[in-house]
Amino acid sequence: MEIYQAIVLGLIQGFAEFLPISSSGHLILVANWFGITENAVFYSIMLHLGTLVPVLIILWKKILGLLRSPFYLLRCLIIATIPAGIIGFGVSMLVDLDALFSQHIYLLSITFFITALKMFASQQLAKQQRKTYKINRKNAFIMGCGQAIGVFPGISRSGSTLFFGYLAKVDNENNAIFTFLMSIPIILSAVLLEGVELALGGSAVSVDFVPLMFGILTAMISGYLSISLMLNVIKKANYKWFCIYLLIIGAVNLIVYIA
Repeated sequence: MEIYQAIVLGLIQGFAEFLPISSSGHLILVANWFGITENAVFYSIMLHLGTLVPVLIILWKKILGLLRSPFYLLRCLIIATIPAGIIGFGVSMLVDLDALFSQHIYLLSITFFITALKMFASQQLAKQQRKTYKINRKNAFIMGCGQAIGVFPGISRSGSTLFFGYLAKVDNENNAIFTFLMSIPIILSAVLLEGVELALGGSAVSVDFVPLMFGILTAMISGYLSISLMLNVIKKANYKWFCIYLLIIGAVNLIVYIA
C-alpha cells in the first residue's frame, strides 16, 4: 500500500465512522477503486483502533462516569450492545459481508440510498418531536437494534443509531453522546473479531509500517474532527447535506458499475 492510499483510507475511516455515511461502505468502495486486496483485513483493524482514540479523548468524562456507582449508564450501554453483538456475530458466521459487497459492488448503492432515506427521516422526526427523553433501558435497547443494522456495509452505524434514537424520542444531546459511547464496544469487538479471523486464517501478514502509521494518524485526526462536527450537527438535526451526498455517491457507484 502506498502512503497516499493509507492517508485516503485513514481519512475515510475517521470521518465516515462518526458521520452518518458508513465507513465500511466507503472503505470497500475506495479499496475497490484502488485495487487494494492484500492485507485489507489487517489495515481495517488498525484503522478502527485509530478511530477509537478520539472517542476516548472527547468523551473521557462520560467514560469515567460509566465506572461510577450506580452504573446506570453502563448498564444501558451493555443493553444497547447486545443486539449488535448477536446479529453481528450471527451474520459473520453465515456470510463475509465485506467480501460479498466487494464482489457485488452495486449493493453499496442500495445501502447508501437506504442510509440517505433514514437520515432524511431523522431530520423530520427531530423537527416534529415536542417531548423527548433521556437515556433509559428501553430506548437504549431500541438504539441498540438500530446499531445492529449497521453491520451491513453502506448502512451507517451512527446514522442508524441516531434514527432509532429519534424513534425512541431521545433528546438530541443524549442521542449524540450515547451514539458515540456505543461505538466503543462495537469498535473493540470488531477489532477482536477480525483479529481472531486473521489468526485462525493462519496467513502471514507483511505490512509496510510507514503507510500504516500515516493511515492510523490520519484516522485519529479525522475522527476527532468528525465527532466534533457531528456534535454540532446533531444539535440542529440538519442532515440534508449527508442525504444529498449519499444519493450522489450511490448514483456514481451505480453508474461506474454499469459502465
